[in-house]
Amino acid sequence: MLFLLYISGGLFLGWSLGSNDAANIFGSAVGSKMVSFKRAAWIASIFVIIGAVFQGKGGAETLNALGAVDALAGGFTVTVSAALTIFLMTRRALPVSTSQAVVGGIIGWTLFTGNEPDQTTFWKIVSTWVSGPILGALFAALLYKLMRFTLRKSKIHVIKLDALIRISLILTGAFGAYSLGANNIANIMGVFVSAAPDILIDFGLFSLDGIQLLFLIGGLAIAVGIFTYSERVMNTIGNGILSLSAEAAIVVVLSQALVLFLFSSASFSLFLNNIGLPALPLVPVSSTQVVIGSVLGIGLIKGTQEIKTRVLTGIAIGWITTPFAAGILTYFSLFFIQNVFNLPVSSLTQASQPFTENISSPGGSLLEYDFIIPGIIVFCALIISLLIYIVFYQQRKRLKTENQLLSQQNESYNAQKALTDLEITAIQNEKENLSRKLENKRKEFIDAALNLSEQRDFLETILNEINSIRHSDENNGISQKLLALETLIKQRMSFKSEKEDFYGQIEQVHHDFLQKLDTAFPDLTDNEKRLAAMLRLNLPGKEIATLMNISPKSVEIARYRLKKKLGLSKDENLINFINNL
Repeated sequence: MLFLLYISGGLFLGWSLGSNDAANIFGSAVGSKMVSFKRAAWIASIFVIIGAVFQGKGGAETLNALGAVDALAGGFTVTVSAALTIFLMTRRALPVSTSQAVVGGIIGWTLFTGNEPDQTTFWKIVSTWVSGPILGALFAALLYKLMRFTLRKSKIHVIKLDALIRISLILTGAFGAYSLGANNIANIMGVFVSAAPDILIDFGLFSLDGIQLLFLIGGLAIAVGIFTYSERVMNTIGNGILSLSAEAAIVVVLSQALVLFLFSSASFSLFLNNIGLPALPLVPVSSTQVVIGSVLGIGLIKGTQEIKTRVLTGIAIGWITTPFAAGILTYFSLFFIQNVFNLPVSSLTQASQPFTENISSPGGSLLEYDFIIPGIIVFCALIISLLIYIVFYQQRKRLKTENQLLSQQNESYNAQKALTDLEITAIQNEKENLSRKLENKRKEFIDAALNLSEQRDFLETILNEINSIRHSDENNGISQKLLALETLIKQRMSFKSEKEDFYGQIEQVHHDFLQKLDTAFPDLTDNEKRLAAMLRLNLPGKEIATLMNISPKSVEIARYRLKKKLGLSKDENLINFINNL
């Protein structure tokens, strides 16, 4: 339990690294909106743990060579001080270097305890603070130009290109997370490797020793930091220095992953030695610095005007401040731990233990645990759980699809019902219009029939009178009957009912005109209004005289009087005025 308490400082540092440095893996992708933060966090967490466990020992040797922190209390103080420094810098939304913070903490420990740091290792580490960003910029520039050339020549459709970019961001992000875990786990747990448990756990397909278990715990701490606090720094990386396109985001992630992988790969160093080249040191490299260098490399290709120098200046100040702040904080924290809690922060009486593959216990025995069968059981349980999850997920997805389909069917039914109702309403309106027209036609037919009947009765009356006169022998009687017949014909020639129907139709058709005329000239009589309406119909004077039961001369007099009442001059045309009213 005391061991777990001491390494809690490393866990805090792992959380800080996850919240800051691990954001560099998917910061460009999330900043360009091509990958969601939740998906990026899961991928980064899984692969950073794998890289830490299976390729994380290279950088720990270098940190131990710089200054082997040989007391748990001292390691606790170094890691907590570095973590506090990173946390405070992260609160300012500045991407700082975990490697710089840890190195600053180790230097602070050596100054306080009187241990002499290894100068060669120190300058080897410091050189990577310069060579790392330079390599990142070089890789990014070359990869960016190669990608632009490839995309220009391939002419991929925009939809297919979008899918390929998303897949590329995920794959390069996974590789970047693996490289980050392999390179930077030494910053978190490197000061505790001398106190790692001397055990070996065999899972059949792979085995884990005490140092790898220590790195596994550190990787989990990084994952917690990724989920809880890294989104803000991701947005700073993706949009704060240079607004990145999706293609540039792939280049940034891939270039920084390559740099971290090269500085943590023992196989690559051995390969360089075999071909006669100087090997790259296995050094924890600042992923933040490499990412910034990669972004600057793309910015130089696109043009220096694309680079936001104000943000870049703030980041540079953070890099310079980080190791000094971590060293000073570690120095004073060690004084507090040693003098207040009386805890040993260094074992000056014992030689510092060099890094070895497995640290033997005092009895010289190595505790081995066979987890092959339990591992198989756990693996099978995980597979069964995954299958059950997939079945339930597919069922839930199917139900969701069915509900969506049902909702769409309901919407289609409602739309069809609304359309049917509109059609029924239109049919009913049309039926009502036809009924009204039919009723009007029926009335017209009835009126026509009544008119024919009246005309027939009138003609029969005339015929009877003519017959009576023709058979009459009295001259006086003939004269009186002819006079009565003349009077009857004149009465019939007035066409009173027909004229009333005609005037009614005029008022119905020209209702707006008559209303405007009445509003503009309220002193007009009904006959004058009717005369204006007939003039608007362009009826000849003879027909107007017949309809008004006056002589053609009287029509001219009526036109003259109407023109005067309308206020028209002698040269103005009455009909044009009426048509334009």
